Amino acid sequence: MSVGIKSEGGNPAPEVLLSSDSHVMESGDIWLKRLPASLRERAPRYADEPEKNAFAQHDGGRDPAMRVQEMAADGVSAEVLYPTRALDQFAIEDPVLQEACFRVYNDWLQEYCSVAPERLFGIPCIEAYRAGPAVKEIERAKRAGARGIMIWQTPPAEHSFATRHHDPIWEAAQALELPVSLHILCGTPFPSDFLHRKRTATEFANLAVTDKLAYCMKALVDIIVSGVLDRFPRLKVVLVENEVSWLPFFITQLDKYTGRKYRAKIGPEYQIERRPSEYFGRNVFATFFNDQPAGALMESWGADTWMWSNDFPHPNSTWPKSREIIRRHLSGVSEGVRAKLVRDNCARVYNLETIPALA
Repeated sequence: MSVGIKSEGGNPAPEVLLSSDSHVMESGDIWLKRLPASLRERAPRYADEPEKNAFAQHDGGRDPAMRVQEMAADGVSAEVLYPTRALDQFAIEDPVLQEACFRVYNDWLQEYCSVAPERLFGIPCIEAYRAGPAVKEIERAKRAGARGIMIWQTPPAEHSFATRHHDPIWEAAQALELPVSLHILCGTPFPSDFLHRKRTATEFANLAVTDKLAYCMKALVDIIVSGVLDRFPRLKVVLVENEVSWLPFFITQLDKYTGRKYRAKIGPEYQIERRPSEYFGRNVFATFFNDQPAGALMESWGADTWMWSNDFPHPNSTWPKSREIIRRHLSGVSEGVRAKLVRDNCARVYNLETIPALA
């Protein structure tokens, strides 16, 4: 799918960039104001002083009208939006409270995106402790115009992706054609204060690099090897903010250790019908934004499934130099593959048919 472009006045449109992973900055008081009265005393509480929060330095995180201006400064035509503060709410252990918090966020996100609905595509958060309420919220999100949904990347052990617990969620997402995003730092290991704790250098490096990839790898193994993608062959799974250059090695190792040579060691529960690499090519997509080694791999590994992003407005963002960084990191990529990476794959995953060109 090649995304259509609305140009102005017949002038040639600039190259369209779609960010597959950007963020909003939720106002800290929305849960205090909007949660049901019975839950308000337990509402998550956040300090709102921008000078104390590196994630709140850009006005567009809160104000969608300002965001459109900041997008133009970065040369980005549209963005797929994830939360900032609601990310840590995936660690809330009370399903009723988590569901209510996510409904507040999802409603606020819809209001935010309504300011520029052809450019801003919010991904609602879904409480996955309970399949019934999860499916109802997925259906509500679809009616509201959502292009995808988001669940935890790291569920509690009893709700592992290797169990059948999530099957009703997968089934609803497949039926409604909503990709399911797994974002870093989402789940029980990541409580609300984990980003602000003081750590040693090794503790921080393990959190930022080792743990981040390990949790994503486990989620993928559980989803693929347990047969989720056989049972739901049209399901789309999106790995968000884990970068991508590690994926070719991981995929080839997974192919190796689920191959014929090792099946006798696995036992009769082995059920998947294809090699893991085939599921990656068919069902799994991944975002990147500052992964220079990946440039050498994109022609052969990621052309159809990797998606560029800018992570705006977070401190790691490539804003306002996204086009410069794309030129540098994708300099060896053919024009056709580049188009897939910076817009067409994202448009295909989220069914984005036409995006207005930058004014």
